Formats: sequence, C-alpha cells, structure tokens
Amino acid sequence: MTRPPPTDARTLAILVDNEPGVLARVVGLFSARGYNIESLTVAETDAKAHTSRITVVTRGEPATIDQIKAQLDRIVSVRQVIDATQDPAGVLRELALIKVRSTGQERIEALRVAEIFRAKVIDTTLESFIFEMTGASDKIDAFVELMRPIGLVEISRTGVLSIHRGPLPDRLSTDAPKASESLAS
Repeated sequence: MTRPPPTDARTLAILVDNEPGVLARVVGLFSARGYNIESLTVAETDAKAHTSRITVVTRGEPATIDQIKAQLDRIVSVRQVIDATQDPAGVLRELALIKVRSTGQERIEALRVAEIFRAKVIDTTLESFIFEMTGASDKIDAFVELMRPIGLVEISRTGVLSIHRGPLPDRLSTDAPKASESLAS
C-alpha cells in the first residue's frame, strides 16, 4: 500500500496593492487549482503606499507550495510572496476568543487552565467566561481541547498573522521590482 505524499501546512504572506479585486484574484487562484485555504486574513498595512497583506495558510507537498508561490507572484497586483513558515525570523500568531460555560468547580478549573495558557478573561457572567488568547495555532488548539470537557460553547479565531523579526520590513522598498519583473528585463 502506497502512502500519500507528505503535506505541510505553510503560511504565505502576500504583499499586494490595495485595490479592488486583488483578494478575489488571489483566492480565485487557489480555488481554480483546487488548493485549500485553511486560514485567511487580510488588512491594509500601509495607507500611504496603498498596500495590504494577505496571509494564507494552505497545505500541500513542497512542490505544490512552490507552484502556488510562483503563480501568486505572476498576479500583477502582488508585490511579494513570503513563505513565513520557512523564514527563521518569521513570527506566526493567531488570536482567538473562546466562550466557556461553567459553574462551581468547573469555573475554578477553567480559570486555572486559562492562567497556565496565559489566556485573558475579557468577559464574565455568573455562568460563563470569554477568554482572549494569542499565540501559535497549536497552543490555541490545546487550550480549546482542555476547555471542551469543562463547557466549551463557542470559538472565534482570526486566522494566522505573520511578520518578520528585526528592524526591517518584509519588503525593503515599494519601488523595487518583483522577482518576475526583474527576470523579464
């Protein structure tokens, strides 16, 4: 019996021109080729330069990920594609809001677990808590699994965000040509 090829979850930071239709083109590329998006976050990052950052978590074989990155780089509005998972200076984080229903001893246990995971109580009633937690996705997953038997009610997650450590931005110059443009010249 042959095993399926290994797939890795990869986080791609895509720096784009902030203009109508860019997100649709990026998501359309994934959809048209049958690539799954596990997490997607988008926000304007520089109003003066009219740039936004799209962070996508996808899964695939290394060759598939390389193909995705190459295809993304061909989209005119894409300024840069960064594989944040492969970047040793990359920082990946996610924010989650977790609602837990608990009373009595379970309430004390929920607070104890939250303290261990450094989750912050942002709302409380006599019968429930809402915790705010920031960290790696697997840390949030572990917290959620521990809250499930206590009384997990609901989860809301932002999706993964990424940034590069150090004093320099991911893109050194907004005037620098894309890799595909410099090859054409």
